[in-house]
Amino acid sequence: MIAYWHNPRCSKSRQGLALLREHGAQVEERRYLEDAPSVAELHSVLARLGCAPIAMMRTGEARFRELGLGRDSDPEALIAAMAANPVLIERPIAISGSRAVIGRPPEALLALL
Repeated sequence: MIAYWHNPRCSKSRQGLALLREHGAQVEERRYLEDAPSVAELHSVLARLGCAPIAMMRTGEARFRELGLGRDSDPEALIAAMAANPVLIERPIAISGSRAVIGRPPEALLALL
């Protein structure tokens, strides 16, 4: 089962979901804008991604600037910002077992299959 942090209004997120399903993956959708991940969940996904918090953020979002965040912000501050403002989380993110992938481009998701 692949947990899929999804925004159905995002074309890349929809493309990624369709791609996984075309390849027969069982996917459990999580509309993360409505069901925001906790700080602990974000830490867990970051460990699976193997990246810094800034790498899973939408730095072009107005909210990123409104909060005074930058690429040099404290990692814990970035994680707290994502938990409080899930619009800042890059999408989509697929999680399976000990691995996770950001679906940019959507074909990157195939690494989980």
